[in-house]
Amino acid sequence: MQQVTTRNDPAPSRLTYRLQRLMLTPLFRILLRVGVPFCVTFTVATVYLSDAGRQEAIQTAIADLRKQIETRPEFMVNELTVEGASAGVEDDIREIFPFDLPSSSFDIDLEHVRNMIVGLPAVAEASVRVRQGGVLVAQVKEREPVVVWRTWDGLGLVDKDGYVVSEIASRLERADLPVIAGKGGSKDVSGALDILQAAAPLGDRVKGLVRMGERRWDVVMDRGQRILLPEENPVRALERVIVLDEVQDMLERDVVVVDMRLAERPTVRMNDHAVEEWWRVTEMMAGTDN
Repeated sequence: MQQVTTRNDPAPSRLTYRLQRLMLTPLFRILLRVGVPFCVTFTVATVYLSDAGRQEAIQTAIADLRKQIETRPEFMVNELTVEGASAGVEDDIREIFPFDLPSSSFDIDLEHVRNMIVGLPAVAEASVRVRQGGVLVAQVKEREPVVVWRTWDGLGLVDKDGYVVSEIASRLERADLPVIAGKGGSKDVSGALDILQAAAPLGDRVKGLVRMGERRWDVVMDRGQRILLPEENPVRALERVIVLDEVQDMLERDVVVVDMRLAERPTVRMNDHAVEEWWRVTEMMAGTDN
């Protein structure tokens, strides 16, 4: 009887075959190489950090490390320097500076400091930076006052944009600047300056401008005279008055008010003495006619 020999099947089992095919899949290989280590690490870290004591210890260590870095000498600000400001504005800046020096540059909000400085009435522009050597430099451009504004509350210096720069106790402190008055006067400083420039031929006789009804200007002169200007084209109306004065010496007469509010019908008002004299002469002329 012939013996039958059996051979081992060289083909892999069905399970082995499927595993081998799965290992050939790129997504599965990435999952084994990256996903499994990540999940294991995340699980271990979560279990480790779930303890409140360990969390506090880690937070304390991080805070200490940050403090050590921030307080290094090269990061410390030891001095505040103000450039481009007058003594009074510099004192105001130092008074509102919200940080105690020396302090870490990481703790100083430069934009917040700049906004506080720009918020001062006398400051137009400002920049803040930390200079080498631990010096915080505030570069300031002040507003330039162009007129003195008289109100019921006192005297204020106003720049060309209508910002009240500061207050003064006496007109003599800024005798070099012209005077404006009236409610809303600071809202049309540019118009006031144009009128004052046009009034230059009148010289020192012009004492200032008064804002009327927050709409128009009156020119106040010596001897109690006043020129009432219209809301539209006030400079042109004033130039007409100046021409009349140069030709007829109108403002040298007993004139109290020159009303130019109606361009087509200018009006002149005389003082009481001139009116009485006019009536006296009128009566005399009437008696002569009789």
